[in-house]
Amino acid sequence: MKAAVLHEVNTPLVIEDVSLPKPGPREVLIRTFCGTCDNCTTGRTVLCTDTTVKMLPGASSRLSWARSEKLNQFLNLSSFAEQMLVHENAIVKIRKDMPLELAALIGCGVITGYGAVVNTAKVAPGETVVVIGCGGVGMAAINGAQIAGAGRIIAVDTNPAKLQLATKLGATDIVDPRNGDVVQQVRDLTNGGVHHSFEVLGRKETAEQAFAMLVPGGTATIVGMIPFGQKIELHGFDFLRERKIQGSSMGSNHFRVDMPRLIEFYMRGKLHLEDWISAKLKLSEINEGFAAMKAGKTVRSVIVFDA
Repeated sequence: MKAAVLHEVNTPLVIEDVSLPKPGPREVLIRTFCGTCDNCTTGRTVLCTDTTVKMLPGASSRLSWARSEKLNQFLNLSSFAEQMLVHENAIVKIRKDMPLELAALIGCGVITGYGAVVNTAKVAPGETVVVIGCGGVGMAAINGAQIAGAGRIIAVDTNPAKLQLATKLGATDIVDPRNGDVVQQVRDLTNGGVHHSFEVLGRKETAEQAFAMLVPGGTATIVGMIPFGQKIELHGFDFLRERKIQGSSMGSNHFRVDMPRLIEFYMRGKLHLEDWISAKLKLSEINEGFAAMKAGKTVRSVIVFDA
């Protein structure tokens, strides 16, 4: 089969011929959760600790090719390929009339943004929300906040086109940091701050801003991938007013419940998945897709393998 392979960090992906072994016991021609560890049995499957299921980096040997070097499986997935080897626990059945190129969006970005709002932060109807960063995950958080019934949803970004799309997905207000202090802009809009802030960029500065935007008792949820080793600085006194900061991994999802539910939201017109897709690509065009994403030209590009 064809697969996009990363040979070295900061280099383009290369399309290679790759093979998979025959499925082993309880595998389907990837693993996500075991169902038996402490986290799984207490309902936090996204934090599964079983290394026989969630293999440690470099442990998987599922992929092979003609070269002598070991071909690693990224995050036990390696989904930029024509086939994947998956554990049965990684599968959920969906309705037949759901377009697969739209369902593919849900499995990562959408479930991460939506889940951060609904599962991790548990936004309640009427609460105020700010989302910092209007990429694919940020858009999912905005749409998720609308579905959750948030009273006010503020989108923060420097890209006018993305801010405009955010209003279509549920944002009631938009803030451009280039127009001044973003924290003050949010406080002015909300008469003091928000109940929930979501940082979806993965930057020190914006994580600190997310915390500074909160009203007393508010919660900042960090969804973005802040670089390893990077520290953030917060004012200790703010914690005395019961402000909180927390992380969210893959939207704290329960995907066998969340995936069918999100599909139902789409089919009922509540989840606007078509608006996420900026381009459809062939596998051979994957590097062009990454370049467009890095340049901020797209929300999401979808690889269509039969194109």
